[in-house]
Amino acid sequence: MDIDHDAVAAIRAERVDWRFKGLPASTFGTTIGEVADRRPDLFADGFVGPLVVLDADALEHNLATMARWCAGHGVALAPHGKTTMAPQLFARQLEHGAWGITAANTSQLRVYRAFGVRRVLLANQLVDPAGLAWVAAELAADPSFEFSCWADSVAGVERMTEALGAVRRPVDVLVELGAPGGRTGARDRATAVEVARAVERSPVLRLAGVAGYEGALAHDASPTALSTVDSYLDDLRAFAIELHELYEVAEPIVTAGGSAYFDQVAAKLGGRWPFPVLPVVRSGAYVTHDDGFYRGISPFGRVAGEQPFRSALRAWAQVTSRPEPGLALLTMGKRDASFDEGLPEPQVVRGRDGVQRPIKGTVTALNDQHTFLALPEGAAGEVEVGDWVGFGLSHPCTVFDKWQLLPVVDGTTVVDLVRTYF
Repeated sequence: MDIDHDAVAAIRAERVDWRFKGLPASTFGTTIGEVADRRPDLFADGFVGPLVVLDADALEHNLATMARWCAGHGVALAPHGKTTMAPQLFARQLEHGAWGITAANTSQLRVYRAFGVRRVLLANQLVDPAGLAWVAAELAADPSFEFSCWADSVAGVERMTEALGAVRRPVDVLVELGAPGGRTGARDRATAVEVARAVERSPVLRLAGVAGYEGALAHDASPTALSTVDSYLDDLRAFAIELHELYEVAEPIVTAGGSAYFDQVAAKLGGRWPFPVLPVVRSGAYVTHDDGFYRGISPFGRVAGEQPFRSALRAWAQVTSRPEPGLALLTMGKRDASFDEGLPEPQVVRGRDGVQRPIKGTVTALNDQHTFLALPEGAAGEVEVGDWVGFGLSHPCTVFDKWQLLPVVDGTTVVDLVRTYF
């Protein structure tokens, strides 16, 4: 079992109260499951704004689309769980064939293990003695737990070896190859080989593969950016082959792939190898996609014939002020919606008559708790105080952390609630 389904199901037994933004006061004291089973309406049953919701159909579409794509391209998927930190969504990703879940730090890993996630890639260096001791204890206590972390320096390998002391099970390590101007990762192959040799010499570590991250090297879909990514992935593949005689596992992991260039990762790391490897992509944002950064850079938006993801995120906020012609102020701010990779995109307005219509306008600024919506001439009269505006959001990784409980909707009917743990 790749996740503890009983622990995930127990989320529905948690009581709803004032901690959860946006929920109707009438739900306080009931459980998450009871609220979902009532199938309340977003606009008729007491929800308060702002509110971020997930679209049920789009979620299922994205989960199924990514599963089919990975299976068809010969790569395993270990989606980055930091995007959502939602075990209910982890379970659905695993049910759709995900090989494992990726984490970025020990605190995230502890959440995963609380819900019994069996296979985890920690896409980072782990040199903290307390974190290493905890991981070693988890590995000793659960023979089915599979864990790997990164190393990009001999010093890091030495710190890990010192901190672990004597362990019942060695900790699997993937050597991370970086590139100049990138993020972490050894900056050249010669350095990376030395790191691999240090791992292989360590009595408490096991060399289990190589890792990389191409997303820090490019930020758009221009020919130059795509060429930079391809060049890096060629180097990563050559490095993985160079270490052939050093691996301490029968099938080393070769992993890269954020949510922007996973098609190139599959093209370079999938397919034929001179020895058995497990190619793994770590895309996480696909589960909700977005209406901004990933919409513009995702492979499914730029490769002919691919079935595109659909945005599963929408924010609803109410118009509370029309202080000037052409300007509306709404009850949503930086505490509620992402803004680091593009401001929210106004999509629809819902009037007091309950009718939903397309809206023309642009968000010009986000304060802590206010959205500035500029309305073009001729459209200003279409938005009144009391109306609700639905927004598309960009970069889901900085949306979920603002919400402990997100309604999943079919139209305006709530059909489930997703709990996050940040």
